[in-house]
Amino acid sequence: MKRFVLILFLTVFALTQSLFAQKVLTLEEAITIALNKNTDVIKAKNNLETNRSQVKSAYGDLLPDFGLRGSWSWTRINDDGGAKIIDFFGRETTQPASRTDSRNWVLSAGGNIILFDGLSNLANINQKADELNAAENLFEKLKQDIVYQTTELYYNVLNARELVKVRQDNLKFNKKLYEDIQERNKVGQVPMADVYTQQVQLGNAQLALIRAQNDYENAKSILLNFLALDVLENYRLEDPIREKQKVELDSYIREFQDIESMVNVALQNRKDFIGKKLSLSSAREGLTIAQSGLFPSLSGNYNFSTRASSPDDLFTRREWSLGLTLNIPIFSNWNTESAIQFAKIKIDNTREELNALERQIKIDIKQGYLDLVAAKKRLDVSTANVKAAEENRKINQERYKLGSGTILDVLQSDKDYTQALSDNINALYEYYKLRDKLLNSLGRVNPNAYEGKK
Repeated sequence: MKRFVLILFLTVFALTQSLFAQKVLTLEEAITIALNKNTDVIKAKNNLETNRSQVKSAYGDLLPDFGLRGSWSWTRINDDGGAKIIDFFGRETTQPASRTDSRNWVLSAGGNIILFDGLSNLANINQKADELNAAENLFEKLKQDIVYQTTELYYNVLNARELVKVRQDNLKFNKKLYEDIQERNKVGQVPMADVYTQQVQLGNAQLALIRAQNDYENAKSILLNFLALDVLENYRLEDPIREKQKVELDSYIREFQDIESMVNVALQNRKDFIGKKLSLSSAREGLTIAQSGLFPSLSGNYNFSTRASSPDDLFTRREWSLGLTLNIPIFSNWNTESAIQFAKIKIDNTREELNALERQIKIDIKQGYLDLVAAKKRLDVSTANVKAAEENRKINQERYKLGSGTILDVLQSDKDYTQALSDNINALYEYYKLRDKLLNSLGRVNPNAYEGKK
């Protein structure tokens, strides 16, 4: 008795320690972790800084540049002399040996400014601003996709965990049934063949549980790896869907309007569609930049300098200069024409990409809505099947106990009931995954609601 109590105490203690060692992970926490640690999100966020610096640089092209320059040079000339020199009067003299040292100090300040370049500088500002806005919208779309991917992987783990519970209950049922058949065989109520049949079924139930547990661990590892968490840590996921079951699921479908209205909403909200329109605007600005090569350009320059042989004498002699330079393009080796053609092709390709994206959005919304409606019907049917299969299993159990049924009827009804439970669980989580997918297609996912949480 004491030994039994000790074993029971150790078992309870081990289970308690295991529970305390588990880390609880909610869906909101998982989404926050994904938005903070996902590699694609971090890289896209860093790339936004590049776009911002390009906009700043484009505005800087409107301003004159300015620079300070300074130089110093030293020169020595050694002449050994001996050269014959004839002066103005025809007298011949010999040049004496000499050595000359000279030093030159120069300071200057100045720069250049573009006064007119065919509106290329203004178009460049607009282009870089469009590219920045496009990148920001694509960054938001990336975060929305991360939110959806996180929920999908999270639901996969919960789905697999519920299937493990089904297999555990099925194993308990088959184990109890096996023990009952053994007892009835001992008193001669059922043949030995039923014992062997149920023994095989019990083994199959054990194998099914092992497969379900393996699928659950794999699904959890995939989620933790996506969240950049340690897959060796023991996490317990909370299930928000079980709480949502209290709400009438039809209300989730009623929140979606007709397909045409949803398409209009998506075209207004989808960040990737907005970003692609901005890319088209950027391409048009690129055409303006290319066409600027057909116009004259005017630039100005300004400069101040001083030079002396000694630094003490600097600024005793000062020079100021202003200048204008007009450049009229006559022939550019067809480079300007090539740039214009390239810009036009980019506009056409970007417009085609925009149209293709619009068509894809319509397909995603239509297919997503139809899939959600079908998933709701599958969920209703599978829920009804669970009740029917459960009653059928009870009836076959009673018939078998009374001797009017066979062990095969019991096993088939148990198989049908287990399959009905599995189908119902799969249909439930599939319904919520498809709902989140449709919300993402509509651009209604708000990742900012999770980013501020820690």
